[in-house]
Amino acid sequence: MKQMRLIILFAIFCIQFTAVAQEPVDFVNPFIGTSNFGATNPGAIAPRGMASVSPFNVSGAQNLPLEKDSRWLSTPYVNENSFLTGFSHVNLSGVGCPDLGVILAMPTTGELETNRLKYGTNYTNEVAKPGYYSVQLSKYNVKAELTATTRVGINNYSFPKGKSNILINLGLGLTNEEGAMIKVVAPTEIEGIRNVGSFCYYKPEESYPVYFVARFSKPADEFGVWKKTKKYDGVEGQWMGYNGKKRFYKNYKKEIIGNSIGSYFTYNFDTPTQVELKIGVSYVSIQNARENLEKETQRLSFDAIYKNTIS
Repeated sequence: MKQMRLIILFAIFCIQFTAVAQEPVDFVNPFIGTSNFGATNPGAIAPRGMASVSPFNVSGAQNLPLEKDSRWLSTPYVNENSFLTGFSHVNLSGVGCPDLGVILAMPTTGELETNRLKYGTNYTNEVAKPGYYSVQLSKYNVKAELTATTRVGINNYSFPKGKSNILINLGLGLTNEEGAMIKVVAPTEIEGIRNVGSFCYYKPEESYPVYFVARFSKPADEFGVWKKTKKYDGVEGQWMGYNGKKRFYKNYKKEIIGNSIGSYFTYNFDTPTQVELKIGVSYVSIQNARENLEKETQRLSFDAIYKNTIS
């Protein structure tokens, strides 16, 4: 009997010790609200954060019937879907009208592909907790980890050996506003603008720019931008070799303006390699986005930033 009492007391002590060791943040489940039109997403965001990094899985026929262009969706992520086309860096959560969901980054491997319906992939091993999200991209054997500061989204991609790419797609998003600009500043940096707005279509004249600066931890072996051109049906289109097609600008360092535009950074890794991508955003200017990036990350690593975000 005495031995039984000791066992019970020890069990109670263990339960109490475990409860004390856990913090309230440990009980948060970011997947709550990601089904049944709850309109939340499980992506990484800092407290009162302006930037957030969410998996984007509402584009493409693979996600029907819960696909952004065939159903009223106001979230970049739906738990029932399984086809991912990137990670958006400016998002709304818990709202009833679609907007934002822009500045998408996507890691891939192999030959360069910029069509989201072709470079999209299924995924496994989702993990979401406050300030952190990770997933394994099945098609590429790439692990993507996400965290954020107040105005910066941080991605950590673990690539296998071989040829790999990081895409920044400005044509895809939840907003119905169009127009973007992108410029490669260096083999480690991109800057640009994405137009958003018209929330709930209440005041369609209220569109506005989101400015961003993206910085990579490793310089690309090759980089460039792409642009899907308008199709001309008249005589003018007959001598345009790129009429209605996608144009690629390799090693180009001037501004590209359009609706369906983006950039690519390509690497050739001799061994499995991690690349960190940090995207600072601003509603003021590109320079302010760069200042936000530098001030809030201070050359810190992904793990250090994540620790600061949840502390």
